[in-house]
Amino acid sequence: MDTAPAAKASDQAITPPKRRALLFLVLPPALWLVCFLVIPYLSLFFQSFLSTNDIGDVVLEPTLDPWKSFFTKDLYRDTLLYTFKIAAMVTALAVLCSVPLAYFIAFKVRRYKELLYSLIIVPLWVSYIVRAYAWKIILGREGILNSALQWAKITDAPVEAFLYSEWAIILGLVHIYTPFVLMPVYTAFEQIPRPLVEASKDLGAGRLTTFFRIVLPLSLPGLIAGGTFAFVLTLGDFLAPVLLGGTNNLMISNVVQNLFGTSNDRPLGSVVGIVLLVVVVLLLESTSRAERAFASLETGRGRFGGAR
Repeated sequence: MDTAPAAKASDQAITPPKRRALLFLVLPPALWLVCFLVIPYLSLFFQSFLSTNDIGDVVLEPTLDPWKSFFTKDLYRDTLLYTFKIAAMVTALAVLCSVPLAYFIAFKVRRYKELLYSLIIVPLWVSYIVRAYAWKIILGREGILNSALQWAKITDAPVEAFLYSEWAIILGLVHIYTPFVLMPVYTAFEQIPRPLVEASKDLGAGRLTTFFRIVLPLSLPGLIAGGTFAFVLTLGDFLAPVLLGGTNNLMISNVVQNLFGTSNDRPLGSVVGIVLLVVVVLLLESTSRAERAFASLETGRGRFGGAR
């Protein structure tokens, strides 16, 4: 089929007034991206090739020392790997919490569905710092959990291992980022045609078979989007590790914070920031491709969908 006439007609349909309206719509977000993303990261990129003097001021002497330091010192590589591990665990637990809850609301609840969904996203209205400090109150030496254990005679003294540990960070981050996973998963469940689910049951498939053969594959784009949210947000988190993990469980964003603050080594901090940006961009690109590929299941086209 010749698509040239259709493309020509489409071009002719964009009249000058429509072009001006389109430019008016595109210009604000483009300016926002340039001012708050492109220029700051270009500044970081050029700063990562500069030197510092004895008092930590950046001087215009090109050098590759910051990049060599990042790739040769174990501290930065190990901290980056530790951050990936925490992000992966937070993502997995957030998905495990979100899927059954979203499934229950989407498929089992008929009344008060909107109310239950609102209750889940209510924590997003509360300040991030308040939610992180709430876990300090729960897990602290004199916190709610230790008080309950001592009241129940399970322990004689407060347990020190709850707060300032790796699991305290994971628990706090799972609580904070689970709504970001649940929202796209719930949306994906709501978009699944109910006749497909009913047809699967009518053909003799059990609940688990229907879930794993029908519901789960069709909701994979939502799962991927939610998991990406949790993973990327955890990678960039620096407050929860400080409040809940203490000084022995720092993540890569805390390293960036220290390099720009206490250490006053902005070129090396810029290197870490650029590496983190590259990792996030590659991750977003790969998950976007996976999301589009699995979305073909719904349309019946593409790599996974085949022909209708």
